[in-house]
Amino acid sequence: MKLSFPSAPSAVCVALSAIMVLAGCERRERITSLSQLDGKEFAVMSGTAADSLVRSRFPTARFKYFNSALDAALAVKAGKADAVGYDEPILKNIAARNGGLTVLPELITNDKYRVAVRLDSQELKQTIDLVVEDLKKSGEYDAMLKRWLPASGTPGPMPDIQHSSGNATLRLGTAPVTEPFSYVHDSRNITGLDIELAARVAHQLNRNLEIVPLEFGAMIPALMARKIDMIAACITITPERSHIVLFSEPYYTGGIAAMVKR
Repeated sequence: MKLSFPSAPSAVCVALSAIMVLAGCERRERITSLSQLDGKEFAVMSGTAADSLVRSRFPTARFKYFNSALDAALAVKAGKADAVGYDEPILKNIAARNGGLTVLPELITNDKYRVAVRLDSQELKQTIDLVVEDLKKSGEYDAMLKRWLPASGTPGPMPDIQHSSGNATLRLGTAPVTEPFSYVHDSRNITGLDIELAARVAHQLNRNLEIVPLEFGAMIPALMARKIDMIAACITITPERSHIVLFSEPYYTGGIAAMVKR
């Protein structure tokens, strides 16, 4: 009986496949469009609404949870998930700084970012809305977008906004893992578009701004417990949130996007 043996290249492929299986690795499809993502595995941030928003578009999607958008992105880059589902400007910022990743042009959902306050803080909500309206009328809002969302290079720096000389304080709760909206700068200070907006609200109220860093999932509980006065970190309205907190008018229109391995 004549025996046949696999060619050298075939043998190598079989050996590599066996090694991948033994190592617990998974070969993943190259993703170039949203249409390929149903049933795929998404990396998302713990405590956010990204998983429910992704599931609204891809009902059979699976999820892995990470502490930050960067951790989720690195997991995708390492082949541990198919895509990151998160806010578009944050993913673009990460992709610009980390080779081998790209943000798909079509959005999964379209969202508007807002500041949230307690239900009994109607006056603070109105002040936030007024500040945003005035920024847009004066043209300073466009300058803010160019400052924090440049086409290339790093975001910032934070402008010098005059602080109050009084003792009153406006406490902002934020999750500083949403660059360029709220993040820890090299100087170890928390900065970003959300921080600038809060500083302008504090200036309008003649108060000093105190920034309270929190986990994303802890922001609303801290707000309701009156430990802080307002929260901002790319927050969007969900049915559950709208019943327990009061949202400002939107200050940025973005959405949930998918970032994949290039």
